[in-house]
Amino acid sequence: MAKQLRVALAGNANVGKSAIFNQLTGLNQTVGNWPGKTVEKAEGTLFFRGYKIRIVDLPGIYSLSTFSIEEIVSRDYIAVDKPDVIVNVIDASALERNLYFTLQLLELEAPIIIALNQVDFAAKKGIRIEGEKLSTALGVPVNSTVAITGSGITELLETIIEAREPRKQTQPLKTEYGREIEEKIQSLEKLVITELPQLCMIYPARWVAIKLLERDTDVAGKLDNYKNGKQVLDYAEKLTSELEAIHGETSAVIIASERYGLAAKIAKTVTTIETPPKISLEQKLDIITTHKILGYPVLAAILASMFTLIFVGGSFVSTGLDYVFSIFTVHSESFFSSFLPEIAVQLINNGILSGIIAGITIALPYIVPFYILLALLEDSGYLPRAAFLMDNLMHKIGLHGKAFIPLILGYGCTVPACMGCRIMETQRERFLSAFVVMLIPCAARTVVILGLVGRFVGLHAALALYAFDLVLVFALGRIAFKVLPGEPVGLIMEMPSYKKPSPKNILLKTWSRTKDFVYIAFPIIIVGSIAIVASDLSGLIDYVVKGSSPLMSGWLGLPAETGIPLIFGILRKELTLVLLQEVVPLSSLSAIQMIVFTLVIMIYVPCVATIAACVREFGWKKASAIAVIDIALALLLGGIAFRLLSLLMSG
Repeated sequence: MAKQLRVALAGNANVGKSAIFNQLTGLNQTVGNWPGKTVEKAEGTLFFRGYKIRIVDLPGIYSLSTFSIEEIVSRDYIAVDKPDVIVNVIDASALERNLYFTLQLLELEAPIIIALNQVDFAAKKGIRIEGEKLSTALGVPVNSTVAITGSGITELLETIIEAREPRKQTQPLKTEYGREIEEKIQSLEKLVITELPQLCMIYPARWVAIKLLERDTDVAGKLDNYKNGKQVLDYAEKLTSELEAIHGETSAVIIASERYGLAAKIAKTVTTIETPPKISLEQKLDIITTHKILGYPVLAAILASMFTLIFVGGSFVSTGLDYVFSIFTVHSESFFSSFLPEIAVQLINNGILSGIIAGITIALPYIVPFYILLALLEDSGYLPRAAFLMDNLMHKIGLHGKAFIPLILGYGCTVPACMGCRIMETQRERFLSAFVVMLIPCAARTVVILGLVGRFVGLHAALALYAFDLVLVFALGRIAFKVLPGEPVGLIMEMPSYKKPSPKNILLKTWSRTKDFVYIAFPIIIVGSIAIVASDLSGLIDYVVKGSSPLMSGWLGLPAETGIPLIFGILRKELTLVLLQEVVPLSSLSAIQMIVFTLVIMIYVPCVATIAACVREFGWKKASAIAVIDIALALLLGGIAFRLLSLLMSG
């Protein structure tokens, strides 16, 4: 039986943690939430040198304080769950900033290995980090890696295994502070050891003392559970007040300044600047893409090119697959008719096979190219630039530019986009972000926009729908901002270096997102197709059509049968186009009807999974309010659009 190892990846955001995680675990990954927390948890496994290694990718954070849920989750996992090894991933091109977090990990007395990542980017900037010197300074093993190419990953695994052998273990650096601070830490540490022995079994006594001096509310709250906790807290408050009186700053700032000073000293010792910094191609690109004037045409061109490529590529593949499968369905019907009754033939051919074929020919040709292009934008480092550019505009709806990232992710899938709103600092901003994200046409709705309007009316009409949706998003976001007043928070976000996307990472991300469609959407599409055929054969569909006729035909100007795909569309949006093709011949729809149908699909609630994600993030009341607003708005605008387009085209 393989020996077990638990390894946690920890580090700042944008240092390449996810790339290392992907290199280590490949496709053996699961993503969920930490117990009781709305913070994503990524885990994976691999086998190496007789060990079964479970890798946990901790959220990207900048400190082990308690400013966010992510920091508390990471800290508790390291201190309480005690993984066998912590791989601290560091960006070699920003060593000093990254070492601040490393020093905090060392204070927690965690078993650390340093993965000095992105050494190739550091070299381009003329920065060379001497790994051996860094290892000596920190007292922990250091491995140089280039995660996107896989360089150094095998050596990192070897170091992880070696770190568990007592003869290979080193003496990590003990962070020492100035005389006044150190005296107070040691004094408080002694009291913690004496009065809180049970707490010291979980957390190092020195670390508890430092956190109490920093007035860490999470650690202070833990002392309420202990008999002598108040005594320790009172003494910590006395020492903290004395420290603040000496320095004239808050204790948290005083201690942080000391850590930054030590980080700077270590970084200076191990860093060599080999060439004078020159303006690289990446820097020139950065200047253009973040320019207050030139940046916007670049952003518009990238987004327009992206959707044009999806449309052209998707249409080409879809047409080819249509032709291939049309031949197949003719032969399959005659084959099944030879030995099965008519009802069974209809259920198999028009239900099961039709659902599978529709998913392959209608949905996949548009979804896969979108996910590939989205992964390219993410891996290249362009998305944070887009967020920076959109900061001023996003402020108009009470948000900041960081909200543009979940908006862009929403074009892929609304579920992760909704959960991505957690990057916003306040609950109000998270809710506002989710409200507008729900209106973004996801890949499933893109299937309908491009597969129906783009294909049969024209690409210009499809792009017009996207443009209208953006106007609607910002208009409704502005209204929501007025209804839920509050001041927007300023944008504080790291701008990662531009990178050459790794084909392996692109394919992994694309598959990770596409498999949700394959495993979840396909069965729903098939079940929906069977339900439609069964309803048609039993006559039940006539009652549904008759009941929805006043709304469908009277208000929206659509064939009464379109009520069927709209009802089933709550499951998955791709399903609406698949079922529309089954209940109404697409050739019988006018251009106006195609646009109106697509407009309604584009605006009303994305899918059941999105509603569930929204409920989990914000509760039933807020999720229900968003759903009701979206459905009412979709039907209202659909009816108005039908009348306006009829007037324009008749004139």
